[in-house]
Amino acid sequence: MWASLDPLHGQGGNLHADRLRLRLPSVEPTFLAITYAPMTLPSPAPDRTAIVTGASSGIGAEIARELVRRGHGVTLVARRADKLSDLADELRSAGVRAEVLAADLSDRALRAGLLSRVTELGLVPDILVNNAGLSTLGPVAASDPEAEMNMIEVDVVAVADLCSRFLPGMVQRGRGGVLNVASTAAFQPLPGQAGYGGCKAFVLSYTRSLGGELRGTGVSATALCPGPVDTGFGEAAGFDKEDAEAALPAFLWETAAAVAACGVTALDNGKPVAIPGPANRAVAMFAHLTPKAILVPLLASRHPGLRKN
Repeated sequence: MWASLDPLHGQGGNLHADRLRLRLPSVEPTFLAITYAPMTLPSPAPDRTAIVTGASSGIGAEIARELVRRGHGVTLVARRADKLSDLADELRSAGVRAEVLAADLSDRALRAGLLSRVTELGLVPDILVNNAGLSTLGPVAASDPEAEMNMIEVDVVAVADLCSRFLPGMVQRGRGGVLNVASTAAFQPLPGQAGYGGCKAFVLSYTRSLGGELRGTGVSATALCPGPVDTGFGEAAGFDKEDAEAALPAFLWETAAAVAACGVTALDNGKPVAIPGPANRAVAMFAHLTPKAILVPLLASRHPGLRKN
């Protein structure tokens, strides 16, 4: 939930020699500046779909809406189908196909069957959005081991599992896109949510690596790294909304709709990383550059999950 920024933001991923130009700064260079040509998403079609996990509310629901606004059909995935039915009806009214699949992504057997369930509907999964996620709260020394392992199963293992299952078909077809939802927590340590920060650091690194592997295939991968968003996610993790708002300045907060638009646009443009909001990017750069011996105690002193203990 705390903002941060990778100084290579927008500069790693799908590299094509005929798509980029290199510009060396006149000053002592730290990083290579790279400019990308757009890489658009596959064209919508009646038999094509975008898989959106964690689609029942918040960022996932808004990503589904954003994809539908661009003409894509969607397959909504969450633990309970009844929570998705109203959203699916809303999306169908826009004239696209919206399917609902119930699946607990912490269950490896259910995840393993997800691709076949999609194809049995006569659909080709051209887009995969790994949005489902959760967090624990508080010091690891006081944690519930089962809850920690469940978080890692959903936030890390499910992301790698679904990418491993859906990407081969995309690469074979020569088109596709993967949007993995990480967090600005990926760019810094996060005492009070140590496991969550580590999970999102994995998602960011993994997605960057996917981008390198996918260059030249017609498939792109983007990591969406939002800062604080009022979606109910914090409350589910154990935050009081008032505590979160007190710890995080108002100018850092983004709406779920803005985050979704940022992520889908970045995926459509072939960008490897998207951080919604200039304030989050600026504050995150500060967090990245600050010596960790200073930053970590500061974060620990402000995190609501540690102030209560």
